[in-house]
Parts: sequence; structure tokens; C-alpha cells
Amino acid sequence: MKKIILFLCVSMLAINAFARDGDKRDGDNADEDIDLQKALSFAKSISKLTLGGYGEAAYTRNFYSDQWQRYSDAANYKDAGSYGRFDLPHAVFLVGYDFGHGWSFNSEVEFEHGGTESAIEMEADEMGEYEHEIERGGEVALEQFWIQKSFNQALNLRMGHIIVPVGMTNQYHLPNEFFTVYRPEGEATILPCTWHETGISLWGRTRHWRYEVQLLPGLDADRFGSEGFISGGAGSPYEFKIANSYAGALRLDNYSVKGLRIGVSGYYGYSFNNSLTKNTKYKDCNGAVAIGTVDFHYAGHNMVVRGNFDWGHINDSEEITKFNKSLQAASPSPKTAVASDAVSTGIEAGYDIFAHIENLRKDRQRFFLFGRYEYYDSMEKVEAGILDAGWCGKGRMAVGLNYMPVNEVIVKGEFSKRFYTSKYNNEPSVTLGIAYSGFFTR
Repeated sequence: MKKIILFLCVSMLAINAFARDGDKRDGDNADEDIDLQKALSFAKSISKLTLGGYGEAAYTRNFYSDQWQRYSDAANYKDAGSYGRFDLPHAVFLVGYDFGHGWSFNSEVEFEHGGTESAIEMEADEMGEYEHEIERGGEVALEQFWIQKSFNQALNLRMGHIIVPVGMTNQYHLPNEFFTVYRPEGEATILPCTWHETGISLWGRTRHWRYEVQLLPGLDADRFGSEGFISGGAGSPYEFKIANSYAGALRLDNYSVKGLRIGVSGYYGYSFNNSLTKNTKYKDCNGAVAIGTVDFHYAGHNMVVRGNFDWGHINDSEEITKFNKSLQAASPSPKTAVASDAVSTGIEAGYDIFAHIENLRKDRQRFFLFGRYEYYDSMEKVEAGILDAGWCGKGRMAVGLNYMPVNEVIVKGEFSKRFYTSKYNNEPSVTLGIAYSGFFTR
């Protein structure tokens, strides 16, 4: 694409110079030479520019109640009717530039659910209150904004607003990196997703390994909660990020076996002091957060298989719960109980049936039939003084299809169902979606 742009720029200037030369006949050609030099310089700059992005549109029909009482009074909502929803989960626009000498820049602006990052929601774990949620300050989410110095392939220093690569979905969150219409539900529930913070990253790639080490501000404990565990603690609802406490993240991926990637990632940092509200009663509380994950991706023999296991632990969860519930109503905290441990595990597999149809295979079209199962619980383990919300633990299955007419476009469809203990009603749904992911320049 960049070569085409370069060719067009030079061609247009050459035609223009030729026309002007015809008008001037034997005149001075200095102006044409300057114009050509400018064109070449502009084309060279364009060749260093990267434009791209990804996005999704979805429609879901849910065959269960959307009332907030569906967990606290499940029996009365067993035979509830269905309801539908349209959604734009993500629309992301990427701009990057190569300055040369190993220096480069990248940015991603993300619109979630078709608008800004403020919304009104009715919370099932807050007695059905209408809640005005602000996930981060500002009107849109700046998912990435960093400058990088590359010394070589194995050593790169990245500084700015970066993706935290903890968990499979945070590292591989493009629509063509998972089969379901929405991102894998378990990880997106208990971990920030996509998790991005302002920090410093050191990363590199060798033949069989990729590593990344990051220094970050810690999470904010007053936005932890029952349903989301630590997921609300990333970013900031203010015009700045509180960084009284810091954290570290690590990811390591291995590619030794052809077609197989195996990755591990971890995170550790304090969270309680990253709050605007202070209370000396809790001076010994640090809210240490520890996360460990394992994931894999296999592609071969016309199939793709992915799986993950995530575990998270919070120290002082009972104290954090008491503190959060004491915050004033205007606080961005959900003010709900916080568990000490959460877990998420899942596996999905898809088979490309177009691989057996010669003309479609040659045209590089793909059609995957897939299945997925996951289990997650944002209150897997609670301290003695915390009441476990049983509905936070659930299994989820999905079966469906992914059709890729071209590499950058995906049409998705699935039937899914959440499974609870017998006390709660299961939640089936049908979802259709279309997505794109790719670069407009190369």
C-alpha cells in the first residue's frame, strides 16, 4: 500500500511538472525540481506511517430476565421472556509512525459500546440501583499511546500508555484472536480488559521466546467489587492516575513447537493506597494483588485450539470491603463485597471446513465451526467476614461459526448458555456479529 502511495505521489508531481514545463517551454525548471523533491520527501514520510484498527458490531437475543432481582429472587423470573440488544463493543483506530534510528510511535483511540466511557447501568449486586459509571476520565479511551526505542529485535524499550499483557485476552484481544462474538467472558470479568496503564515496558523476541517486563502504577482497590473482582481497578475515573503504590507485570511466551504458543504471565502490586480517600483506621492495609495465568494457542491441521487458566488473589479483602462500603454515594466505588480469590479457565476449538473445498481454500476464505467452554468465579474464595454471592460462579458454553471472506473481515454467530447452581436460572442467548481487524497501510 505504501509503495502504491509513493508511486502515485511521484507520478502526480511528474505529470504536473511536465504540464508546467510545456507551458514554460524553455523556462527555468528549478520550480519543478523543488516540487519533485517535496513529493519524494512527502512520499517517504507517508511510507513511515501506519494506519489501522479493529472493531465489532453485535446483536444479541437473551432468553432470560434482565431484571436486577433475577439473582436475589430467581424463582419469580424462571419463565421470563426474551429481550434483544444491539451493541458496538469496540471501535479502535490506530496511528503509528517510524521516526527512524529505532524510534517509533503508536497510538490507539478506542470507543466502547458506540460512545464515551460513561453510562447508566442497573446493578444486580447493588439492589437494582441506577448507577452512573465513569470507567476513566475523558470522553473516549486512549488505549495506547507510547514511544519506543528498538535496539534490536531482542531488546525494545516502550514508554507511555501501554497494554498490560496479563492473561491471554489482554495480549491477544483482536476479533480474529477469539471465536466468540464478545471477548472471552471469564477473563473479561475478573481482569481489566483490555488492560492498559501508563508505564514502562522492556520487551523482546528471539527465535523461540518473547518476553515482556513492565513497571506500572498499582490498581485502585476502592473500585474492586463482587462481580468484577479487580477489573474496575485499572485506569482512573479522574483526570490523573493515582500512583502512590506501584506494580510489576511479566509475560513470557514460547514458540518452540511448530504451530504452538504457550504463555505464562503474572502481576504483583499494592492497591489500597491508590485512592483519593484516606482513613488512618486502615493504615496497615496494603491490598496486595497477585495474579498468575497460563494460556496456549495451537494452529495446525485446519484447526485452532486456545485455552487459559487465570488465578487472582487480594490481601486484606475484608478490610477493603469495609472501607469501600463506607465511601460516600458519589464515590466511583461499587461499594460491594470483595473476594480474596478469583478464578477463570476456558478452552475453545474451531475447525476450518473450507480447507476441504479447493476453490475456497485457494481464495483464502475460511469458515470455522467452533465450540467453547469456560468457568469463572469472581468470588471463588472469601474471607470469614465476607458473604459469597453464589451467582458470581458460573459455567458458560458456546457453539457457533466464524466466516472470513477476506483476512480482515469476520462474520460471527453463536448460541451460548451460562450455567449456575440450581438456585439460579440458566441464561441462554443467541448472538450475531461482524468485525474487522487490520492495517490500511503496510
